[in-house]
Amino acid sequence: MDSGLLFSFLVVDLLLVCVPGADWAYVIATALRGGSVLRAVAGLVCGYALHTALATAGLAVLVAGSPRLLTALTVAGAGYLLWLGWGVLRHPAVPDADTTATPDGRLFSRGATISGLNPKGLMLYLSVLPQFLTLKGAHLPVPAQTATLGLLHMACCAAVYLAVGTLARTLLRARPTAARAVTRTSGAAMLGIGALLLVERLATL
Repeated sequence: MDSGLLFSFLVVDLLLVCVPGADWAYVIATALRGGSVLRAVAGLVCGYALHTALATAGLAVLVAGSPRLLTALTVAGAGYLLWLGWGVLRHPAVPDADTTATPDGRLFSRGATISGLNPKGLMLYLSVLPQFLTLKGAHLPVPAQTATLGLLHMACCAAVYLAVGTLARTLLRARPTAARAVTRTSGAAMLGIGALLLVERLATL
């Protein structure tokens, strides 16, 4: 693949990953409650591995070409985002809020569910990633290019989310008020993004 395209995708991808949302909220909540940030991030990355596999298999192109299927997936993701945001607002994460640690397996599976249904991830694979594929005169087949970009996105997610979890544990564990404010802000952002996606998608029906 062209190194210029890879670098451009990396810049765009990092900007998207660094925008707080459901993934951020989950990592921060896990860190504040004393859970394994590594397990939570591994789950999130696994969800994007599924997106990458489906995109590589050509299903992303199929979904993008089917307005009804794309609408159904976007509405489902937006609804899940609204549910997560409301839950965060009702029960903001604070240091040591839970006396019982969440099992590592549950941390992993919930992380995979959150990223697997994250509308931001869906939009990345359906609308952003295809713009960086070389369809003519490419040295690599399109599936190989798709897999490469998907793996690059997974690496960005792992690096950013591990940094977010580490900073949250270091800076917010001793500051319950700040932790509450940060998690509530993430919850409000999820509600706003979910509502915007829902309205925007339903308006096209």
